[in-house]
Amino acid sequence: MLNISDNHIPTESFQKYEVFQQCSQHKGQKIIYWLTGFVFLFIVFLFLPWTQNVRSKGKLTTLSPDHRPQSIFATIGGRIERWYVREGDFVAKGDTVAFISEVKADYMDPLLVERTQSQVDAKSSAAVSYQDKANALSQQVVALNEARNYKIEQTKNKINQYKAKIIADSMDFEASKVDFNIAEAQLQRTDTLYQKGIKSLTDLEEKRRKVQDTQAKMIGYENKLTVAKNELINAQIDLNGIVSEYADKIAKSNSDRFSTVSDLYEAQGSVAKLQTQFANYNARAGFYYIVAPQDCFVSKIYKQGLGEIIKENEELIAIMPADFKDIAVEMYIKPMDFPLIKKNQRVVFIFDGFPAFVFSGWENQSVGTFKGKISAVDNMASPNGMYRILVSPDSSSKKWPEALRVGTAAESIIMLNDVPIWYEIWRQLNGFPPDFYSEPTLENLKLKPAANSLKK
Repeated sequence: MLNISDNHIPTESFQKYEVFQQCSQHKGQKIIYWLTGFVFLFIVFLFLPWTQNVRSKGKLTTLSPDHRPQSIFATIGGRIERWYVREGDFVAKGDTVAFISEVKADYMDPLLVERTQSQVDAKSSAAVSYQDKANALSQQVVALNEARNYKIEQTKNKINQYKAKIIADSMDFEASKVDFNIAEAQLQRTDTLYQKGIKSLTDLEEKRRKVQDTQAKMIGYENKLTVAKNELINAQIDLNGIVSEYADKIAKSNSDRFSTVSDLYEAQGSVAKLQTQFANYNARAGFYYIVAPQDCFVSKIYKQGLGEIIKENEELIAIMPADFKDIAVEMYIKPMDFPLIKKNQRVVFIFDGFPAFVFSGWENQSVGTFKGKISAVDNMASPNGMYRILVSPDSSSKKWPEALRVGTAAESIIMLNDVPIWYEIWRQLNGFPPDFYSEPTLENLKLKPAANSLKK
């Protein structure tokens, strides 16, 4: 090997040994070729298109709230007396699920509804009586007003009569005064003539008698005038008394009517309260039988056995509606990915129980996946700090499996922009968000007129 000997080994003899053939220097050249080919293919691979995506996990649900899993609750508290279903049974809408009995002492009377109805009838009759009494008092007030007006008119007529009588008596009194003055004058003249011997004593005495007669008449007319004036004053006093008397009677009748109306309103309030109690008792009697709200399957019974006490609004049975429509996938995305999401965006799903071979960046090369479109996006973060979206089936793609049920887990891949593979690797290594910006269109670039110009 170090050429210290003149003896040489012929190289031709090595060719007949396989081990020397495998150790030939041509092996290194093949490796270089292979490495060059792999590098070339890798470079070509880096420039292949890759669809950016956002991956998330979710579960199957429905868009309609009445088609989602739900529970049947006990409207009232009670004791379980009988079960009519078992887990896994199909129950039609309105079918009885369980029967409970009353446990509260306030509702244990078997004739509670009938007795409450009797109370309602009694209070209603009392209200009718109060109404009749109020109507009678109203009529009494009307009658008193009419009687007062009649009395007032009657007294006013008497006053007018007394005034007319006073005028007549005044005239008679004035006439009697004139007659009395004339009689006195005649007496004086007759007395003078008698002193002179012209008139006889008989004439003088006749004149004296006439003076006394006219004076008596004058005093009579004066007394009559005074009586007429007193009667006028009494009539005016009676008028004021009539007004006061009937005002007192009318006020008393109004007071009685108002008291009756107050009793009527109180009776009507009691009737309304009793009617509410009757309706509540009647409705409560219907809650003893727990019925199915819709066609459904019994998933789980939370209360077992008989005689168990349940509380008001306590969960009894979990059901799954039989009418399973409008299925969708409920999933949550990170806030960083929320600006990339919009309605009608394509989503690819992998459902549990359905085998699939997925290339997340090459949608068309995936096998066993199902497609959907985003139908709803929450604009407020959920308690878990992520945003909730709902994805419904894509009508243009193949139909989702019939065996899917609510709660089935699904892994989603939201498709975004197409980029080279090298860019996607670089983005992932640097932790940058995906690139998903819509290109500006001509309509978006048009400037909107200012508000002031619109007003002009």
